[in-house]
Amino acid sequence: MSKPAKTEAELIAMARAELKVHADCPDGMTISIIRDGDSWEFRAAADQTTVDRPGFPECVAMLVQIGDHLSRQYDLQG
Repeated sequence: MSKPAKTEAELIAMARAELKVHADCPDGMTISIIRDGDSWEFRAAADQTTVDRPGFPECVAMLVQIGDHLSRQYDLQG
């Protein structure tokens, strides 16, 4: 049985919403999606100032967990 498909924008919006609930992420982090065959995962990027802020490593770790969870539920559309 196939999973429902979401667009990249929808998945990133879902990740941002979950991050707001579970982590205190610094402003300035961008989230993208990397496709790997039939699967996908989130990637975080930020400038060095943002990376050095408190909470950034925890935020990236939470993003990985959210991506694991969402990638089991949704395919990437397109």
